[in-house]
Amino acid sequence: MIFTLTAVALSALTLQHQHGPEQLGTVKFENSCAAAAHAPFARAMALLHSFEFGMAIESFNAAAAADPSCGIAHWGVALSRWGNPFAAGIKPPAAIQAGNAAVAAARKAGARTEREQAFIEAVAALYTDGDKVNQRTRVLAYRDAMKQVAARYPKDPETLAFYALALAASQDPTDMTYASLVEAGQIVEKLVPTQPDHPGFVHYVIHAYDAPPLAARALGAAQRYAKIAPSAPHALHMPSHTFTRLGYWKDSIDTNIASAEVARKLNSTFEELHALDYQMYAYLQLAKDASAKRLLDQLPNVIARAAAPATSGAAPPLAGGYAVAAIPARYALERRAWADAAKLDVTPTSFANAAAVTWFAKGLGAARSKDVAGARAAVESLEQLQAKLAQGGEAYWAEQVKIQHLGVSAWLALAEGKTEDALKAMREAADREDKTEKNAVTPGPIAPAREQLGEMLLELKQPKAALEAFEITLKKEPNRFRALAGAVEAERQIAAKGTYQAELLTLVAAADGPVRPEVAALKQGGRE
Repeated sequence: MIFTLTAVALSALTLQHQHGPEQLGTVKFENSCAAAAHAPFARAMALLHSFEFGMAIESFNAAAAADPSCGIAHWGVALSRWGNPFAAGIKPPAAIQAGNAAVAAARKAGARTEREQAFIEAVAALYTDGDKVNQRTRVLAYRDAMKQVAARYPKDPETLAFYALALAASQDPTDMTYASLVEAGQIVEKLVPTQPDHPGFVHYVIHAYDAPPLAARALGAAQRYAKIAPSAPHALHMPSHTFTRLGYWKDSIDTNIASAEVARKLNSTFEELHALDYQMYAYLQLAKDASAKRLLDQLPNVIARAAAPATSGAAPPLAGGYAVAAIPARYALERRAWADAAKLDVTPTSFANAAAVTWFAKGLGAARSKDVAGARAAVESLEQLQAKLAQGGEAYWAEQVKIQHLGVSAWLALAEGKTEDALKAMREAADREDKTEKNAVTPGPIAPAREQLGEMLLELKQPKAALEAFEITLKKEPNRFRALAGAVEAERQIAAKGTYQAELLTLVAAADGPVRPEVAALKQGGRE
């Protein structure tokens, strides 16, 4: 039998599943597989482009079963086994083994075109010698391999898209020029008009510009992605990355409500938790504390579902574990409920960075409640967790926990009357945080270090320096309630014109629950 090169297209409205017609967007990926493999392969590609990895693997396997010589289907499995390329963390051995097995299956099945062979050999770079070569080196090797594939096939949109994705995922979180992100964004931006309903192109634009100075470039893609692939939980969630960067809190809430609902129906529990964390963050910026409390109250039920086998989506187990720790921590800290923060329970977890979130909140709560012993216990726990992460090769997360350790240490020093030590530690925390980007697993720091520095300076009656710290925070984290409230107070202390008062009042116009003290004081002072 002779197989010819075919263009496989996915119609967003023709694929049926248990929840009705799937809407995943339209993808065209030329392949040489038999006709029987076309439909499952097309569905798999659409799912892969929206990081719905578990369902993508099922469809790729169906394509391979329909055509045992369809090696490119096994490539899809291999790439899916890697999971979300933007999730910082070392891949577990089981994932490496599964990826290597998929690469071996792809090589055994073979590829009828040089292009397909190139895809297969490129993805192999992620897994080859996974027990000997460090992950960062393999990620860069994959990026470079995809660059070569893109150079060989410069008119192939799929090749360019996967190269751009590899390029963006290779971005060094300490590179504040964002060079790799900008280059990746420029590649996929040019692809969007050529296939307006392609889920991957707009998806990768959002990821490429997921940094404070770049986020506005992704707004158009963010506003379109959820409409292109509403059956994919990640397509509904991902726009909130851009909305969060820009301080568009209502938009973030709305899209994450939709994402969590679809994720729940698909049993994608980690994705549901991830969406709830972003949703909680947005509620708290708008002072929608009653809404936030309702979300917090539903968390135990979601956690209970997470204990059962879940569909593998864009959010890995780490994202679920992080959200479980972050949601109650945010609820306490954003409301300055220090006593509640100090009493948070540390949920048993295998993720040291998730445990660090709770200890960070407990430490801040204790120190700001003048509970020196509780703060010291948190400092010690954070130090141990940082060491564990460093020893495990998790350099990114070790640095994030170091920043948290410095923050709690600073407030502890202030509680002990060591003002100079407190400011020194907090400034170091702020400087370190300024030099690294947040990971996609979180909408933002649990409590930005530069913002904390501003609050500390306010307590020390240094309002001018405090105002500067809050303004720097707002440049990176626009429309943050705590930073705006701090800026208002700093202006009050220096008797400056109220630049930020109107912004704060506009921000909380739709607030629910008890009026926050900062807002009540502003209104009572007649500064509306």
